[in-house]
Amino acid sequence: MNYDQARYGDDDRNEPLLSEKDSTEVDPGEGSALPDDLTRDSLELPGLSEPELARHYTRLSQMNWSVEAGPYPLGSCTMKYNPSFADDVAADPNAAVHPDRDPETVQGNLELLYGLQEYLATIGGMDAVTLQPPAGAAGEFTGIAVAKAYHERNGNDRSEVIVPASAHGTNFATAAMAGYDVVELPSGEDGRVDVEALEAAVSDDTAALMLTNPNTVGLFERDIVEIAEIVHDAGGLLYYDGANLNALLGRARPGDMGFDIMHYNVHKTFATPHGGGGPGAGPVGVVEELAEFLPRPRVRKAGEAGRVGAADGSDTATAADGGALAGHDHDHGNADDHDDEVEYELFDPEHSIGKVHGFSGNWLVLIRAYAYIRRLGDEGLLDASAKAVLNANYLASLLDLDVPYGPFHHEFAATAGERDAADVAKGMLDYGVHPPTTKWPEMVPEAMLTEPTEVENKRSLEDLANAFNEAFADTDEELHAAPTKTASRRVDQTSAARNPRLSWHALDESRNASENANGE
Repeated sequence: MNYDQARYGDDDRNEPLLSEKDSTEVDPGEGSALPDDLTRDSLELPGLSEPELARHYTRLSQMNWSVEAGPYPLGSCTMKYNPSFADDVAADPNAAVHPDRDPETVQGNLELLYGLQEYLATIGGMDAVTLQPPAGAAGEFTGIAVAKAYHERNGNDRSEVIVPASAHGTNFATAAMAGYDVVELPSGEDGRVDVEALEAAVSDDTAALMLTNPNTVGLFERDIVEIAEIVHDAGGLLYYDGANLNALLGRARPGDMGFDIMHYNVHKTFATPHGGGGPGAGPVGVVEELAEFLPRPRVRKAGEAGRVGAADGSDTATAADGGALAGHDHDHGNADDHDDEVEYELFDPEHSIGKVHGFSGNWLVLIRAYAYIRRLGDEGLLDASAKAVLNANYLASLLDLDVPYGPFHHEFAATAGERDAADVAKGMLDYGVHPPTTKWPEMVPEAMLTEPTEVENKRSLEDLANAFNEAFADTDEELHAAPTKTASRRVDQTSAARNPRLSWHALDESRNASENANGE
């Protein structure tokens, strides 16, 4: 496999900033119809032609990596290619509705939100769903805040949240931010929850156990029923981290396993390309007992006072239905079945924890999720989870690296052994693929956590395996120098994380020097 990422200019100066291009400056005052007090004397916009501007952004895209350029196997992040039809739906002019309008004038929006609530409740086996949280971590925090409100409302204040050592880092942070002491739970020799350690850890102080299933090395927690009983017997709640929901779609539901709360990473599982912190959405589902604590507002059919969601045996989807999405017989969400007589309204759950985001959440992300679920339907979602699991196991079988544990669901952690996982990952960049997550989870030494996702075909998986194996076979000297064929050489990751420069102003040293000299 030959690979050279696009570069422009010499090694020290790639595609210049717009401000650095040789162009005619824009005169904002020339021919302006605006009053003088509303215009500026100068505007640092280069006067580029349309081809120059188009080439600039095309070049930047070619110097970057994306899910449309090749596999993006970031373990636990589900960076899958997401179909463009969902973007088309979100870009429909009819979707551009200001969220502050009177509910009476946005019935179509509310119908879609209501339908998505129901779909997610059905998929997760939950009884009620809020769409407000704007990201997975925000969903986690919302879920634990609901758990806390539930315990406090029942006069049962608790101080601890149990988190397995293999959990996502955000689980630890979420529990701590919610004011809980974090009890770390070790993994057993088989990579799963150590049930005996769990029995020793739970107590009257246990507010919840935060668990991912399949876990972060792709193993299904086959003792989940026993785990749920242990937590519930102690009076705690079971929280499901939905980051790995791809592996279960249409096959198993967290609610049926005994989970009381879950968040959905709809931006990863259902359609929106996710990276760099957003945009995302992290709806939260709960069992009936917790519905009254969800954030406000939620959406319901007008006149359904007291209804908590899909758990009251009404004519809408219920957790017990176990499916029937595209071929559903619900009277919502289907354009063909649209009933103008049905009205939707916002309502506040009785003991709501309050708002966690503006309006009903990240609207355009939720539209994509709704469109994706509608398009795939029951069979499509079932097919997606099958391919997620098949792809992970096929890719793992092709690697020269050791892959502990297995069989896997949707992701696995290979080990670089005596080699530095980060060096191998940098080497993979020169073979034309994005590297996996490295050094985590810590239960696998020099881990290379890989999630090929359901969208890669056999050829793509084999190319990805070749990149793994060829990089792993490179000499230490070659790996230390890698990457050599990318637009950017190896960066100082620590400094980049701790001292980010997020504006082009910070990169323009001459501009900064000029402003400092002028006291600006």
